[in-house]
Amino acid sequence: MKNLLFLLFITSSAIAQDKDLTIESSVMGYYQGLYPKSLKWAQWLTDADKYAHAKENTYFILPATALPDARIAEQITLKSIQENIADLKHLPYAQRISSEQLVFDHNGNKIVYNYKGENIGKFSSIHYPESALNSDFNFNTKSIAYTIGNNLYLATEKDSMIAITTNIDKNIVSGQAIHRFEFGISKGTFWSPSGNALAFYQKDEANVADYPLLDITTRTGSLKSIKYPMAGEASEHGRVGIYSVSENKTIYLQTGEPLEHYVSNLTWSPDEKTIFVVEMNRGQDHFWFNQYDAATGNKIKTLFEEKHDTFLQPIYAPYFIPEEKDQFVWLSERDGFFNIYLYNGNGDLIDQLTDFNWEVTGIKGFNRKTNCLLFEGTSADGRELHAYSVHIETKKVTKLTKAKGVHHIKAHSNGKYLLDSYSNLTTPKQVDVIGTKKGGIVNLFASPNPLSEHKTGQIEFVELTAKDGTPLYGRMIKPTNFDENKKYPVLVYVYGGPGVQLITNSWNAGASLWMNWLAEQDYVVFTIDNRGTSNRGRKFKEIIHRQCGTIEIEDQLVGVEFLKSLSFINSDRMAVHGWSYGGFMTTSLMTRTPGTFTTGVAGGPVIDWKWYEVMYGERYMDTPEENPEGYKTASPLTYVNDLAGKLLLIHGTVDDVVVMQHNLAFVQKCIEEGVQIDFFPYPMHPHNVRGKDRVHLMTKVLNYIIENNK
Repeated sequence: MKNLLFLLFITSSAIAQDKDLTIESSVMGYYQGLYPKSLKWAQWLTDADKYAHAKENTYFILPATALPDARIAEQITLKSIQENIADLKHLPYAQRISSEQLVFDHNGNKIVYNYKGENIGKFSSIHYPESALNSDFNFNTKSIAYTIGNNLYLATEKDSMIAITTNIDKNIVSGQAIHRFEFGISKGTFWSPSGNALAFYQKDEANVADYPLLDITTRTGSLKSIKYPMAGEASEHGRVGIYSVSENKTIYLQTGEPLEHYVSNLTWSPDEKTIFVVEMNRGQDHFWFNQYDAATGNKIKTLFEEKHDTFLQPIYAPYFIPEEKDQFVWLSERDGFFNIYLYNGNGDLIDQLTDFNWEVTGIKGFNRKTNCLLFEGTSADGRELHAYSVHIETKKVTKLTKAKGVHHIKAHSNGKYLLDSYSNLTTPKQVDVIGTKKGGIVNLFASPNPLSEHKTGQIEFVELTAKDGTPLYGRMIKPTNFDENKKYPVLVYVYGGPGVQLITNSWNAGASLWMNWLAEQDYVVFTIDNRGTSNRGRKFKEIIHRQCGTIEIEDQLVGVEFLKSLSFINSDRMAVHGWSYGGFMTTSLMTRTPGTFTTGVAGGPVIDWKWYEVMYGERYMDTPEENPEGYKTASPLTYVNDLAGKLLLIHGTVDDVVVMQHNLAFVQKCIEEGVQIDFFPYPMHPHNVRGKDRVHLMTKVLNYIIENNK
């Protein structure tokens, strides 16, 4: 077959693999030592070319390029800290380590502990309430921003509870992530560079509908209402507050009308005088990069704007070049892939620093001596992630990570070194130090294969071709004792939606260990990343716009046809399983391609996009009023009578991401049409089932597949 490229990687080793995984061990493998180890708590010192890591009850501090040899390391022991903080029971996780101090949490206090220098043994303690959430510590001022309920507070060494906001109205929420964590938003508070002021997100949810979730832990059952803005319905109003620590005063940016727009990518200027934010229309096809006066909240100007016919995703905040107060870089996919653009403070484009046909995925630091920006990107192989540098003036790009695989880096504050943690199919986990100037690499840690004695099957990468010629990456897991003369049943595991990539050149190829367990039950487990998923560029992603499910199904069927072409596949015994968007895809495949699969298990599925949240749903589908045919075509409700085979629906009863209305509506429609399905709720679980109950979940899923895929 001309459109197939097979890349075979077998995870077995010379050591005898005679131990069997169990469902329990495969699900709880992280706690049972079945996942690769790493260099514990490895991090850079903030003010020296040194790194620290922890082992047992000791921190070891070594020069940047030194191997982790305890004989030459400076040591900070638990015992030495206990001499001054007697009730400390375990070595604390250090959130920050400098040449003289550790910062960690202990008994509701932020501790700044002096392990060296003139004040050795002394420590300062900033107390904040046990009920506090979203804590954000500023080392310069020894202050902590935190939230209780819907309000924002500040703790200092003198006062543990200074109210920044005092809203009685529960619809006003301050200091938390807004817009349901979309647009790259992961937190709600942002300290200015020196800590003199605190910027924070605030949302007004007064117009957002209340959605009831049933709490069965109370004697008679009770309702807990959450704010859930559904596609086409009223949404929250976001804005930005600025709190002056010295003046104990808060002002708000004058973002103005329309109120239902999105505010994101909040960033301070290096001199703390201005705030930069992205403001985007609700249609998510036009945004403005705006500058505001941090003292008054008045808008200064729009530096630039971007438009697109489908949607925009400004998920990366601007990065100001250190010591260059008038220059920043911006990641934009205006040319089809996220690339790096250099601007001055007036919003004038100085240069496009990269012009890749692959994705830049984040700015990681800057080396002033070499004048090079440090960043991560996928490389030409979208299954990998690597570290690079680009010279600000010459635009010369240097690849800093050499080994194939998925690399995650931490740059030293001076940009001279990287801590690189990576894996690939044959490397469980390796931690290196990389010099960003000359590219030297020092290996600090290499994990042994935690599965060397277990039967885990054979993993292969597969490359297929979509109908439009686009390469599609897949993964196949076969049994350890694979026999090409046998016929094997198949489980297709699917996600298929934006923001997720399942196929990566990382340990176990990104697969969960329960997939290896199923392969050992004489199954083939197959997954493909269809168009619409992440890290392959704008065209790959936006093709699903206004038609969620259609292109994804087309690509999944490319995978099915590939499987059917293999002599060892029993094409009459194919099952499909997925969660969330994967649950939507599972239900869609079972109803829109009846007869392809004998069995499906859909967890937390989106059933009708009109019941999903505004921010995500409208980006990909527009509103129900703007795209009624698209919503109808995408909904599995449209195809209930076409269902063939066995289908199990699963849902957490307090799911606040994909509310259970989706699943119940499908069950109701099946009842109305006389269609038989199976349904299993997980009481008091949210969007997924975690902890020990996950063993029950995966036992339920896998038993259902094995028993019915016949």
